[in-house]
Parts: sequence; C-alpha cells; structure tokens
Amino acid sequence: MMFERTKVALSAVLDRKTGPVVGDTTLVYRTVNIGNAYNNNKGIFTATVAGVYFFTLFFCAGEENTSTLALYKNNMAVVTTGDYSVANGADDGGDGVTLQLQQGDQVYVFLAAATHVWGDDNSHTAFSGFLLSQE
Repeated sequence: MMFERTKVALSAVLDRKTGPVVGDTTLVYRTVNIGNAYNNNKGIFTATVAGVYFFTLFFCAGEENTSTLALYKNNMAVVTTGDYSVANGADDGGDGVTLQLQQGDQVYVFLAAATHVWGDDNSHTAFSGFLLSQE
C-alpha cells in the first residue's frame, strides 16, 4: 500500500535590520515555504502534520546593541543564541534543534527587547525548518 508523503520545508531570511526593539518581538521573515506551514504575516511556523522536525536559526549583528534570539515551541523557549558584547564590528551566531511536533504546534523566533539583528539581500539572519519524518 502506497501513501503520499507530506512535504514541509521552510527557508526564511530577514530582509532588513530590525531593532533595537522595545519589547520581545516575533521576527517575520521573507520565505520559501513548501507545504504552507509558515505564516508570512505573523512569523509563525505551524506544524501541518505530526512528526519530527529540524529547525535552525542564524543571525548577524553588531554595532552598539547586543542581540538575543530564541526559538520557541508553543510559548516555551527551546534554544537561545546571541551576541552579548557591544564591541564594534559584526558578530554571527546560531543554533539548531530537532523537535517532536504535533499537528498545530507552533515554532517561531523571538528577538529580545532592546536587541537587534541585521538583515538584507545577503541573508544575514535566517530561520529554516523541515519535516524529517512524519508520524
């Protein structure tokens, strides 16, 4: 018996400098969105099927403000990365995580209050995810 496998993938980049922000802010990325799981207006990935997913976040920042980004699953921080110095120049960082998601679970990236990240056509700040195996 053959069944159709669901394809879910997200590759998103930030297309402008963001911040420093007043409060914690969900980043909204420009995307390649296979399976329509990412909401381009709200910056939220919603699992369309239950399964194991892999997500990454990368950033570039610097100048006079620090950067703190956190990848959230259903209102709980899963991984955090950031640039914690205010030295001149650019700093890069990132993290990745494998998550067990149920249909409807949400994943998104928060930029912490008073921090910033860079984004432009060279895709300095990115958020990606894809379905590894469907339940």
